[in-house]
Amino acid sequence: MTVIMEWIAKLSDEIFFNLIREDRYLYFVKGLGISLQLTFYAALIGGCIGLMLALARLTNNRLLNFIATKYIDIIRGTPVVVQLLIIYFAIFATTSLPKVTVASIAFGINSGAYVAELIRAGIQAVDKGQMEAARSLGLSYAQAMFYIVIPQAIKNILPGMGNEVISLWKETAIAGFIGLEDLMRGADIVRARTFSNYTPYLVIALIYYYITISMTALLGKLERRMRKSD
Repeated sequence: MTVIMEWIAKLSDEIFFNLIREDRYLYFVKGLGISLQLTFYAALIGGCIGLMLALARLTNNRLLNFIATKYIDIIRGTPVVVQLLIIYFAIFATTSLPKVTVASIAFGINSGAYVAELIRAGIQAVDKGQMEAARSLGLSYAQAMFYIVIPQAIKNILPGMGNEVISLWKETAIAGFIGLEDLMRGADIVRARTFSNYTPYLVIALIYYYITISMTALLGKLERRMRKSD
């Protein structure tokens, strides 16, 4: 019993020292906001890039197909942290864009390569007769794709897209490499001030975990609703 009480007292001291004293919890609150913002904007950028790449991969235009294929190969073949550093220190080095914007672009460019393959696979899973029927009714290829094929492909794409957003949420932990004060950077700042080796990282681990399971639950709810519509 004494050991348990000592452990509880030590835990209370750690929480007070790392979160409450000098309002250090604000580093985590600010970091959470930045990480969520990064995830949201990167997902939007990645979705737009992924859709264009997927359509380019499915077109009969060899040049567009080649460009899209090489883009996907290069992005998927290099670490996201390397891409982030190149984009920040080389491509946007002379600009005055906010770090959040640059990081969102970097993560979006990376995510787009993976989203492209998800969308391409989802579109190819739709029966080819849907496109043929749409064209026979007088719709152009673009109209048939956007009004007939893609809406049906969304059901195939949704699970993979949800997993990509979750992966993107966790990948933003490396944004601190460019000095952005995200969750990971906030934990580093607190650790540097308190010299606590585990409490700050345990806090952000719990935050990442609960945000992840919340996203997973939301994705599961959307999938169930879409199955009911069938």
